[in-house]
Amino acid sequence: MTDVALQSGSPEIPDKLYFKIGEVSELLGVEPYVLRYWGNRIPGAVAQEIRHGTSAISTQDVELLLRIKHLLYEKRFTIEGARQSLEAARALPSRAQPDGYNRSSSPRIRYPKYAESWPVSCRF
Repeated sequence: MTDVALQSGSPEIPDKLYFKIGEVSELLGVEPYVLRYWGNRIPGAVAQEIRHGTSAISTQDVELLLRIKHLLYEKRFTIEGARQSLEAARALPSRAQPDGYNRSSSPRIRYPKYAESWPVSCRF
């Protein structure tokens, strides 16, 4: 478990493989929409979609969410600051481009193969 999870006042994480988002929200003391927001703003923070739109959150993700809550609520970080802090601690994958990726060499607009046969007035 992480150092944040071991601090006094942190909730005890039950011994389960996956949790529903409602269970995690009760465990952390925040609303489910807050967890979804964190998941949208901090990549890799929340949820694997499973059938019918329900989310399964792993135990490792619950520990990560505890760290996020600690950074946001106790250390008063912004969402971006928390993301950067977690990336620096290597708790999240970085947003760097993959090796060998060169943005200037990739075209911005990709035309369909058959675009040459279109009349000039219909081309992009």
